[in-house]
Amino acid sequence: MTTPLEPPRDTAMEALTLWLSSRLGIVVLAVVGAGAMSGGDTVAPFLERWKHWDTQLLITIAEHGYGGDPAAEPDKGLPAFFPGMPLTLRAVHTFVGDWTLAGLLISFVAGAVAMVALARLAEFEGPPGAGWRAVLTLLLWPMSVFLFTGYSEALFLAFAIPAWLAARRGHWPLAAGLAAGASCMRITGLFLALALIVEFFTRRQAVRQAAWLVLPFVPLVLYSAYHYSLSGDWLAWKHAQEAGWGRHMVWPWESLITTWNSAMGEGRFAWAFRLEIAGAVVGIGLVLVLLYLRRWSEFVYVGLQVGALVCSAYYLSIPRSALLWWPMFLLIARAGTPGARWRQWVILVYALVVGPLMVLNTLTFMDGAWVG
Repeated sequence: MTTPLEPPRDTAMEALTLWLSSRLGIVVLAVVGAGAMSGGDTVAPFLERWKHWDTQLLITIAEHGYGGDPAAEPDKGLPAFFPGMPLTLRAVHTFVGDWTLAGLLISFVAGAVAMVALARLAEFEGPPGAGWRAVLTLLLWPMSVFLFTGYSEALFLAFAIPAWLAARRGHWPLAAGLAAGASCMRITGLFLALALIVEFFTRRQAVRQAAWLVLPFVPLVLYSAYHYSLSGDWLAWKHAQEAGWGRHMVWPWESLITTWNSAMGEGRFAWAFRLEIAGAVVGIGLVLVLLYLRRWSEFVYVGLQVGALVCSAYYLSIPRSALLWWPMFLLIARAGTPGARWRQWVILVYALVVGPLMVLNTLTFMDGAWVG
């Protein structure tokens, strides 16, 4: 609550200022860092530095469909990517002309929407001043490079966080519609849809609005039906994960052992797997905190993701998936809001610990190495 001498906070402007400043910072890092790390070798053009890993796969789907490039070997992993990002890429490419630039622009605009929604969600749940802190903690997360490049994380958050805010405010038709948009982007939309059901019934909303909760499941059904029409496989997106990345369900201790052995090796992949283990620890800790706080809907949303990730054949993209765990950033922002003397140090300590990892992973991604 503001005092008569304190002007009202412009939450959206604070969020956008942080977002734009961070984007400029990554551009500076890309220009200066690439030159410093080149060792005298020729530096790849700016756009080429962002055309790695999933970015290229999403472009392939947008350009050629799920059959892949006819001039290349068939890629059985392509159905693992939901159609929302490739369709958006295709639409933006019509006006832009360059596929990589189209992905960067999508993430730029979608990220701005997501940051404003996150700030408003943090302010809605209180205390005042939590909005910009939540945005800052997300932007400093070690894997925030994936909010810059043409991955689907930013676009998912642009639908998912506003959906969650709408649900908190009791606007269920809007929440369901936005969640359906999120479900077009990633399988994480399924976990969001289930969490919204829990949120609805724990808040004891009017039963007549419950029918809206079916809407976020529709994109998953339609996408499964599409691949069934092509291959006769209702679970093509799941089987693509197994075919493309060897990801299948195992006992959690088996996954931990496999990942631990990889992490104890040498080279960049070993460091990536060490970050995966750290991400799993953070995820499990977050789930326990949400359970302790009895934040049931958020517990379902994060818990299902963490459970699926740690029961995969090996840990893969767990720290990157944490970009989608906005309850974590809300909790950190709330802990860092001024009050007790120690609270003013929370955001500073967080920034000093994870900020260097964010810079390192950004440079590593631009160099073409695996980050997460």
